[in-house]
This record gives sequence, C-alpha cells and structure tokens, in this order.
Amino acid sequence: MKLRTLGVAVLGAVGLAALPACQKEEAPAAAARGPVAPAPAAAPKAEAPAAQPAPPVTGGATVRGTVTFKGPAPTPAAVTPSDDPACDGMALKDESVLVTDGKLANVLVRVRGLVPRSHPAQPALIDQQKCTYTPRVQGVTAGQPVLIKNSDGTLHNARALTGTKTVFNVAQPPNAKAVPRPLPADAEVIRLKCDIHPWMAAWVVVNPNPYFATSGADGSFSIEHLPEGSYTLEAWHETLGTQTAEVIVKEGESVTASFEFSADKAKGTALGGVK
Repeated sequence: MKLRTLGVAVLGAVGLAALPACQKEEAPAAAARGPVAPAPAAAPKAEAPAAQPAPPVTGGATVRGTVTFKGPAPTPAAVTPSDDPACDGMALKDESVLVTDGKLANVLVRVRGLVPRSHPAQPALIDQQKCTYTPRVQGVTAGQPVLIKNSDGTLHNARALTGTKTVFNVAQPPNAKAVPRPLPADAEVIRLKCDIHPWMAAWVVVNPNPYFATSGADGSFSIEHLPEGSYTLEAWHETLGTQTAEVIVKEGESVTASFEFSADKAKGTALGGVK
C-alpha cells in the first residue's frame, strides 16, 4: 500500500511540473512579445537639383538689313508631282531662288571669323514635312548639335554631303523621332538630300560663331547681341554665290547692311550704314 501511494504521488508531481511547460508553448507569440512598435518611415530621397536655364544673352549691337534681287525674278523650274500621299501639299516648283516683290529669301548672312562672346548651343532641327526639308537654309555654330526629324507618314532618308562626299546617310522611318547627327569639324557647307524624293534639298552653313541669320520671305534678317567691333559680313546663297560687307558696331547701336543679288550671279553691291 505504501508503494502504490508513493507512485501516485510521484505521477501527480510530474504532471503538475509538466503543465506549466505545455501552457508556455501554447501561448500566442504576440502576447509574449507585447505590442510591436511601428517601423520608422523611410527618409525621402534627395531630388537632383533642377538644371538651371542658361542666362539670356543681353547687350551688344544689332545688325539688320534686307536682301534684294535685281532684275526679273527667274521662273522656278517645275517639280514632278509625287504620287506619295504623304507628299500632298508639297511645293510643285524649285525653291532654290525664292523672290517675292524683289526680296530674296533663304540667304544666310553671317559674321566671319572668331568672336569672343558665345551663345548657348541649343540643338538645330531639320524637319521633313510634306516631302520638304524645313528650314531649307540655316546656320549652326561649329560643334552645335543637329537633330533630323521625319514628320511625314512615309519613308525618307537624309543624306548629308560636303561637295560630293557623303558625311552620313540616315534612314528616316515614317513619323520618326528626331535623331542627332554630328557634323564634321572641318565642314562649312552641308547639303542634305533625300534619295527617295530627289527634289528635297536643304543647306546647313557651319560658322565659328553664333552670329548669323537667314533672310525671310520679305528678304529681312537681324543679327543681335554682337559685341562692339569691326566685322566682315558674308551673305551666302545656294545658287547665287556670296557677297561681303564691312560693318563697325558699337554697344547699343543698330547697324544696317543690305545686300543685292542678281540673276547673272554677279557679286553686286553691298551697302552698310549706321542708324
């Protein structure tokens, strides 16, 4: 009897000792840890500083004038119409010599030589619209980026040449985004053509300084912010050659320099004055 009683007592003691251990294992983990503190909020990422726009160019002098054409305007050669629907609205005449009321368009007037003041070099854009290069004539500064874009719903190619040497030839899929193309460092006049639409033509004149302008339909041009000094102006036309004029400019003054071309491609007369 004593032995049996002792066994019961031992089993009871073991059961009581094991009970707290089982209760501890079954307790929820969250209750054991207590409330969880929220994670700290992530620090905001530092934003890159916004690019500062280039300061506007101010001061200097202005050279403005008009390019005229002497004699009867030449009759533009006809251009064969294209059956490409994307070319609808294209000019049906040669635009190499555009004369309106005696005024000559698409003449690039530029200051020759190096000029110390520089301008921000924004990319120059050459677009293809209605199977025509726009603009037909423009100037760029040496090293200035050039973008070529196709806004037409048809295939073009832009072949750039210096003389007869091909500088680049880039395919332009329909409605393609503008693509950059570098110009040779030693190039001065670049001609662009499209082999698919052979009447398409454009000209890019590379200048060592940013002081140039192209005459509009009314023959007018304006070159602004030119530093004080003496300069040689050159008026360039794709078929009529070049003319030059000497000007002296002073800070804050406006100077005129007018050019006259003629059908016989003679150099004509270049007049300069101060007003």
